[in-house]
Amino acid sequence: MLQPYLPLVFMFLLAGAFALFSVTAAPYIGPRRYNRAKLDAYECGIEPSPAPIVGGGRMPVAYYLTAMLFILFDIEMVFLYPFAVSADRLGLFGLVEIALFVATVGFAYAYVWRRGGLDWN
Repeated sequence: MLQPYLPLVFMFLLAGAFALFSVTAAPYIGPRRYNRAKLDAYECGIEPSPAPIVGGGRMPVAYYLTAMLFILFDIEMVFLYPFAVSADRLGLFGLVEIALFVATVGFAYAYVWRRGGLDWN
């Protein structure tokens, strides 16, 4: 009964064994030439600045707002793409549903625009 799944289970076991072997063997096989540049944090080639004493290096709120806007409009595309692929089979019901969805996202877009969330200054 489970015979067709045996190759799949074998592939998962093989992948897990390879990952485990790679992680455990890397420190013994790889080169051990350490220097200060390799141990420093990498920040796109720019020397990292020290964290400010006051505030503990807090991130600006605009960063989180940008992330939330990205999620909002990214999810919009995730829902619009399947509709575009199967619009002819959905008929009028699909058209009404996607119009309501686009209107809802449009209201969110207008709200963000009015509140200044799209000002990248």
